Amino acid sequence: MGGAVSAGEDNDDLIDNLRNAEYIKTDLVEDVFRAVDRGDYYQEELRENAYKDLAWKHGNIHLSAPCIYSEVMEALKLEPRMTFLNLGSGTGYLSTMVGLVIGPYGVNHGVECHPEVVEYSLQKLQNFKLKSKSLDKYDLCEPRFVVGNCLQLSSGVSIYDRVYCGAACPPQHENYMKNLIKIGGILVMPLEDQLVQIRRTGQASWETKSILPVSFATLLPPSRDGNKALEIVELPETSPLSLQDICRFCIRSIVRKVVVEEHPSLLTRKRRKKKQKKKKRLRRIVIPILEESDNEGMFYRFQCLIMGRVHINLHSH
Repeated sequence: MGGAVSAGEDNDDLIDNLRNAEYIKTDLVEDVFRAVDRGDYYQEELRENAYKDLAWKHGNIHLSAPCIYSEVMEALKLEPRMTFLNLGSGTGYLSTMVGLVIGPYGVNHGVECHPEVVEYSLQKLQNFKLKSKSLDKYDLCEPRFVVGNCLQLSSGVSIYDRVYCGAACPPQHENYMKNLIKIGGILVMPLEDQLVQIRRTGQASWETKSILPVSFATLLPPSRDGNKALEIVELPETSPLSLQDICRFCIRSIVRKVVVEEHPSLLTRKRRKKKQKKKKRLRRIVIPILEESDNEGMFYRFQCLIMGRVHINLHSH
């Protein structure tokens, strides 16, 4: 999937292209895409491919195309303090962007069936926390990832404001997925070759909207290890923030507000102007190819205009 927009030179260039093509529609989504550099979630030796609008897969590590993530982030309709569940959380790229929107009072959980991918996502999260300048602007709801099959969640699992599934849901598991969201909640997932947004309108009622055609790998079905029972996946418990954390976030919020009041230009969203290609000057070149022919009195003169076509003149005497 992908290839809907031109490749970018870097993350900002890619986001400019997604915004111009209207895959990214809101300032909120644009800002968090700029805040989390897609290239940081690639392996370093493959980073040069990060800003193409293409999906990437290396072993079990996978990133969807930027245009897909754009549609997903817009369809989730995220707000601060929401609870979010990412099924097939992969590299943690999407979960980190979501964490910047829902903020420190939200809940951010991810389930991934491959242990080595969870390890990879934790490394990338740690790098983001240590090196990202975006944390001056945002307070992150840190993602918490668990290993397991998302079709084997505990029956006592909480329900969420927002859920995203990063693999195609088999039709027989559609209701299972729908029941993971609260009334008023939104589920975004691939279903029968469509990326869909499902909004829960009541205890047993939902509204489904198709976003765009997609092709995703299907969710892995639960598998038994010999005669062992299927392993139930328990999600992290949520607990209130400590008083110390609450004070820290409040102080950061006050400082941020003061800085913006004193330097309002910091809020200006600076998009790059497209570089205009210099027009090449056209030159007229006359090249004699053959001055005499076997037929007396005949010669050929070729005139070439370097402007994408060739004019051939035949003169006879």
